[in-house]
Amino acid sequence: MTTLLIATRNAHKVGEIRAILGAQFKFLTLDDFTAAPKVVEDAATFAGNAAKKAVELARWLSITSPVTRHLSPAFVLADDSGLEVDALNGAPGVHSARFAAMDSAKSGNTPDADNNAKLLRLLQNILDQKRAARFRCVIALVVVPASKIEVASPVCYADEFESQTFDGACEGRIIFEPRGKNGFGYDPLFVPVGFEQTFAELGEDVKNQLSHRAKALEKLKAFFTPK
Repeated sequence: MTTLLIATRNAHKVGEIRAILGAQFKFLTLDDFTAAPKVVEDAATFAGNAAKKAVELARWLSITSPVTRHLSPAFVLADDSGLEVDALNGAPGVHSARFAAMDSAKSGNTPDADNNAKLLRLLQNILDQKRAARFRCVIALVVVPASKIEVASPVCYADEFESQTFDGACEGRIIFEPRGKNGFGYDPLFVPVGFEQTFAELGEDVKNQLSHRAKALEKLKAFFTPK
């Protein structure tokens, strides 16, 4: 059975990934590797951040963790995703999880409610027909070597750990106030094309067919499906 180390501690994200990929995989998360290094997501694109997380964690596992060497084949699955709003020139984009923090000296992710409040404030004078937006996701997949390896220089490990990427997007619009109790992030404000309910109002079964992450994961799932 293929083992996937999901490079997150976000329980909502883990649940969504497990539901979509199914029982053909064994899943681990960063909660199973408490000493894993924190990766700074400072790339300018979703693909750059996802690949950086996957590569750095795969390298760390290959050097320090005997656990994954007994779980071959094992891969690191890392994603970066966020919301792009046309009226804000694509913001919050790669800053989606820390959107509110950009207004202060604080660093790191900020609460969903704060991010949502900032988004609504910036869009308060934007008409409904100008509120087009999309969720975008890029997943990076990197194999963890079955035997321990050493890399002489940290600047060259990107060459040692090549990433495969899979992307997905979901088009929709931003409404004027939050609706719904399910989901996370900007879900209560996002209505996908063809629906009147927000992601936070739609059931998980429906969302897992529509979401940006679902579309990227379906491409990843096809990658593992024998031709």
